[in-house]
Amino acid sequence: MNEARQTQWDEETDLLVFGAGAGGMTAALVAHHEGIRVLVCEKTDAVGGITSTSGGTTWVPGTSLSASAGVPDSVDDARRFLASVVGERGGDEARAAFLESGPAAIDELQRISDVKFVAATAHPDYVAGPGAAFGGRALAPVAFDGRLLGDKFVRVRPPRKEFMGLGGMMVARTDLDALLAPFASKKNFSRTLAVVGRYMLDRLRYPRGTQLVMGNALAARLFYSLRKQKVEVRFDTPLVELVIEQGEVTGAVVEQKGVGRKRIRARRGVVLATGGIARHPVLRKQLFPAGAQPLSLSPDTHTGDGVGSALKINAQLNDGHDSPGLWMPCSILRSGNGPDAVWPHIILDRAKPGLIAVNRRGERFVNESDSYHDFVMGMLRDANGESVPAHLIVDAAFIRDYGLGLLMRERSRARIASFEKAGYLIKGKTLAELAAKLGVDAAGLERTVATYNRDAAQGEDPAFQRGSSPVNRFNGDAAQKPNPCIRPIGAGPYYAVTVWPADLACSAGLAGNADGQVLDNDGQVIPGLYACGNDLASIFRGTYPGPGTTLGPAIVFGWRVAKNAARAARDPAAPTRFDSDVPHRRATA
Repeated sequence: MNEARQTQWDEETDLLVFGAGAGGMTAALVAHHEGIRVLVCEKTDAVGGITSTSGGTTWVPGTSLSASAGVPDSVDDARRFLASVVGERGGDEARAAFLESGPAAIDELQRISDVKFVAATAHPDYVAGPGAAFGGRALAPVAFDGRLLGDKFVRVRPPRKEFMGLGGMMVARTDLDALLAPFASKKNFSRTLAVVGRYMLDRLRYPRGTQLVMGNALAARLFYSLRKQKVEVRFDTPLVELVIEQGEVTGAVVEQKGVGRKRIRARRGVVLATGGIARHPVLRKQLFPAGAQPLSLSPDTHTGDGVGSALKINAQLNDGHDSPGLWMPCSILRSGNGPDAVWPHIILDRAKPGLIAVNRRGERFVNESDSYHDFVMGMLRDANGESVPAHLIVDAAFIRDYGLGLLMRERSRARIASFEKAGYLIKGKTLAELAAKLGVDAAGLERTVATYNRDAAQGEDPAFQRGSSPVNRFNGDAAQKPNPCIRPIGAGPYYAVTVWPADLACSAGLAGNADGQVLDNDGQVIPGLYACGNDLASIFRGTYPGPGTTLGPAIVFGWRVAKNAARAARDPAAPTRFDSDVPHRRATA
């Protein structure tokens, strides 16, 4: 903490934003539109953070986009839905603000910038309950042509290498089937030629493909909009500490590459959007379950700079209630001479019929078709730690029909063998042999498969009710009758991949009010300090209601932060230039 009466400033701005992810860039865009001078300081040499490596889906109920897509959604329905999911866990006022502001925030962002979304007609909420939606709430960013950024295209953080083909080609979900079976039809072949041909031309000039989709498209669209509006993004400039004077945050100290330390005054406040506590060396150990500590999907640079700096000035830490992290089960292809390949098991295999997940006892422990977060919560709930890691068990037909992890739909024995040799795919001629190689109880695995197969023959799962929810059925295989998520596991050989918990985002973070103003340990606003994105504690209190429930609040609270700073700037009669409409609200996000 840097507290002084007369700080000597090296430069000044109105709003100082740390972090160029979805939340930080949204706050910067909206504040600029409101007439506030903005400076964005990004720790790394590229924008995007975890946004750029995500699926990019953004959960915002009740938008005009849902009506345009033919699946009109209701904020009132979403309110009932969240009441059933979150229950009595608290944070009601912040969630109410999110629901009330979401439609306006999305409409305005699309109007004032090049950020564009389309509502998914079919993308169910992850939890069944009153007010749940099958479509309309999940907004997908429209694909973006990276060539529009010219030589600044390199400033967009690439997606995970596992999500790119041919060394640098992004593939839209709608193109995946064609590329996996290019010779299945003339249409598939034509589409494959178009996608791959475009990529080959890109590589003559760019380090990777410029057809951007998912979170990479969202990050690029936000960055492109900032550049068009001449909002400065200063790279390689991490936050060192906050400056506080007479109880108000008035600026920050940064470490600018090639320049050194600078003190920047922020007349209208500082916004923390640095990616959360994912890799903070102390808070990760303090808050995360032991089984979830080793693996993270966050960039290595997400070391909790924003949250850590705020805690030094008495900011309040919210532990995330049900869970400090939001999770995905991931398999790992170990590399002897480079970084490991980490594959998040999102929708392509877990929900499909003919796969089960077992623990060290050889027993199932969760509905395999539930959301990635709920799957891992099932792993972590095992008090004895015997479900971390877990193993996804399939037969040979499953790999042919659906693939497994990094191994896409595959008929080539040589390719399957190469994943076996690498130690990623484990094979057993019998269940007992597979169990021995995995280190799980053989008798337990044999009993589990026998019980599962007996019920699966009738399309049933009395143990975990797999296939009973809309999201289960949506991610299953509609051709499998009567249950799209259930079919017996056939005769050997059997295959398995091992999965570990990994955080994709944080639920724990700074406590804030409905305007994203950070609260101190007495529940009072710290004047001049805002947070959004993963630096702000999740409004869903450790639950995961639907697809995009990290990016949705990141964008909406970035919008609310900017609007609050603008209101304070326009109201010279306000008792303090940083106060919100209700400055001492105790409702936390």
